[in-house]
Amino acid sequence: MSGSGKQSGDSDGVMQRLWRRIQLMSSWGRVSFVNDSKTAQLLQVKLNDSETRDGTPRIAEFGFTSVPPDGSDVMVLFLGGDRSKGVVVATGHQGSRPVNLLAGESMLYDLAGKSIYLTQSGGIVVEAKGSPVTVNNATTVTINAATAVQMNTPVLRVSGDIEAGGNVKDSVRTMAADRVIFNAHNNGSGTTTPTPQQ
Repeated sequence: MSGSGKQSGDSDGVMQRLWRRIQLMSSWGRVSFVNDSKTAQLLQVKLNDSETRDGTPRIAEFGFTSVPPDGSDVMVLFLGGDRSKGVVVATGHQGSRPVNLLAGESMLYDLAGKSIYLTQSGGIVVEAKGSPVTVNNATTVTINAATAVQMNTPVLRVSGDIEAGGNVKDSVRTMAADRVIFNAHNNGSGTTTPTPQQ
């Protein structure tokens, strides 16, 4: 009888330890500091009032990187429930997260409000928030637009030649029409004709 009671007690102890390890396998926290200078991003994470972890590596998706601002939420997983082996697997910043997206939409955004928004019906919207947009080291930039390319800007500057496969025109007429007028007043006869008034 006593042996059976001891075996039951041992079993209860094992189950309690196992349950404790399961409870320790994950935890919510807040970002206190980010070190983005190494191949693996390292975060200082406050898990509770008595537990702050330094140098916790963050695992993120390939091809995308970010630095979560201080105060961001984090989900930390601990391998086997060992609190010395934690990794950050998710981050989020409630104050800057865009809301009210529709099903199927997505957005790349930052803390300052700049974004690339893949909308359901309005195309792709780039919000630069008054910042420059730069494309570096491209051999050729190609825009294949079915209808038009619209530029609403006070000035359009280019550093080299402009070539066009079709007509170039302003609000009055095309350059081809200007060429016809010019040729009519430059007939090679040696006479001076009045300045065109068209």
